[in-house]
Amino acid sequence: MPTINVDKYRLFEELGQQFTADEFQELCFDFGIELDGDTEEDPSRPKDQAPELAIEIPANRYDMLCFEGIALHLNIFRGKHATPNYRLLDIPESKMQSITVKKETAKVRPYVAGAILRNLKFTEDTYQSFIALQDKLHQNLARQRTLVSIGTHDLDTIKGPFTYEALPPKDINFMPLNQTKKMDGAELMSFYESDKHLSRYLHIIRDKPVYPAIFDANRVVCSLPPIINGDHSKITLNTTNVFIEITATDQTKLDIVCNIMVAMFSKYCEEQFTIEPVKIISDHNNTTRVTPSLATRAMDVEVDYINQCCGLEESPESICKFLSKMAYKAEPSKDPKFVTVSVPPTRADVLHACDVMEDVAIGYGFNNLPRSSPNKSATIGKPLIVNKLSDIVRNECAMSGWLEVMPLILCSHEENFGWLNRVDDGKTAIKLANPKSVEYQVVRTSLLPGLLKTLRENKSVRLPLQIFEVSEVAFKEESQERKARNERRWAAAFYGKTSGFEVVHGLLDRVLSMLRVAFITHEGGLEGKDIDFEVKQNPSKSDGYWIEEINEPTFFNGRAAAIYLRLGGKVQRIGEIGVLHPTVLEKYELRYPVSTLEINLEVFL
Repeated sequence: MPTINVDKYRLFEELGQQFTADEFQELCFDFGIELDGDTEEDPSRPKDQAPELAIEIPANRYDMLCFEGIALHLNIFRGKHATPNYRLLDIPESKMQSITVKKETAKVRPYVAGAILRNLKFTEDTYQSFIALQDKLHQNLARQRTLVSIGTHDLDTIKGPFTYEALPPKDINFMPLNQTKKMDGAELMSFYESDKHLSRYLHIIRDKPVYPAIFDANRVVCSLPPIINGDHSKITLNTTNVFIEITATDQTKLDIVCNIMVAMFSKYCEEQFTIEPVKIISDHNNTTRVTPSLATRAMDVEVDYINQCCGLEESPESICKFLSKMAYKAEPSKDPKFVTVSVPPTRADVLHACDVMEDVAIGYGFNNLPRSSPNKSATIGKPLIVNKLSDIVRNECAMSGWLEVMPLILCSHEENFGWLNRVDDGKTAIKLANPKSVEYQVVRTSLLPGLLKTLRENKSVRLPLQIFEVSEVAFKEESQERKARNERRWAAAFYGKTSGFEVVHGLLDRVLSMLRVAFITHEGGLEGKDIDFEVKQNPSKSDGYWIEEINEPTFFNGRAAAIYLRLGGKVQRIGEIGVLHPTVLEKYELRYPVSTLEINLEVFL
């Protein structure tokens, strides 16, 4: 979850109260956020730097990614501030500033929105907060600018109407922010390759045939989204009118970001919480509209649903009161079984009645909720049986001197099949439709590739190496809802100057004995006997496991066995043990013999 650093005493001043550490910690808990740190007593803090609070914000509360959002919502929660009434200035569309969208933008970044904040009064603190909110939105909701990017400009330095175009890199020429030399699009890409901050975004458009750009009426380049703004229109502490343009590849995220940006900083406008709209002219795809919308959404939520989930017996009027502490506007519905809730434009995370119910619980107070109610039962968490079994196996392996490894669940197709001398039947392996790398093509169907790659990367370690893994493999399964299933397996590998088959066999015997699974033996030994026949002839004495020699290309001929298990009269093959074939070792670049075992643990549940 994102963590926001705010000036401690500036926040307390905004809240109108000086809090002790415990008081503020309690306030944060009551509201559902968390105080991560306080630099007041930190000896490493420079003396000229004001103490800061590190506040962890829930991942869904994008409207609290800045000082303004935190202060506003804490004040509303404490009854110190009314829920803001965000509104658009009433301007005829013919007199609005506009952004005309060219059809070529569909090739690279098709969506755009705009807004204007008039008569702002920036201070150093509010200016830094304005910049920081953009950065937080870029890193979180905008997914490193791939989905959305924000450009902010001093409106008094540029002239509308604006156009949003997509041109070849050589045709875009401007002076980037804080630079003194003009560059075209291609030069800009080369110039920022070594920049620690901007280089991470170049890949978003670098290989596109056209680059997006915002132009004003005089063909001044305002920005090259999602990389950088132009220096000509940069905002400063003296800026009073801010033009905000936002481009995106996802229109839903575009509208969310636009609403949050203008809502949080419209409090500094001369007319608080008032925003001047911008007309987006996009005739080529019939999406001409006015942004931002700032529309509230109405939801009817059942009173009984809220009360039952929270263990309460509150009236619709009381529920509305609790919701007002969470910045909602709510009133009892005409139907007494419901409350009508108006969701603020900044709360895109509210999608279902359960989201409203959660905020009612916060408004009521988590610590005040009944501990139990007649229609609920207390539950105690405990591990899933398969996880408990896995931990038993892990402990036994570790106590036997084996090291646990945790490789990735994705691997290449060759590692999973060809390198193990196995054939893909096309029916079992889950393949990625668009793998980013040849190393991550399929979900593994065996734990062996991960073990062998671990051995390969640790060949310099003193031999022998004894490693194991208890984890998931996955298979296609048409009968399942998601057309796939997981299977918990245990695998081990011994790498040394001798094969170590007896060591691996010993580990198998040890672990299965601790699982209370006996090795099946017969008087006079097993040589020359059909074990499966013996098991069937002696059902009362046959529960346990045994091994039978197999000849499979993964293993050295005559040095491998299948592991069979009989439990409750059911016989099944649960895995294999053996010395790997030399061609397998060659593929994984291993010089010495490797013995492995792999079994399905779910049969013991």
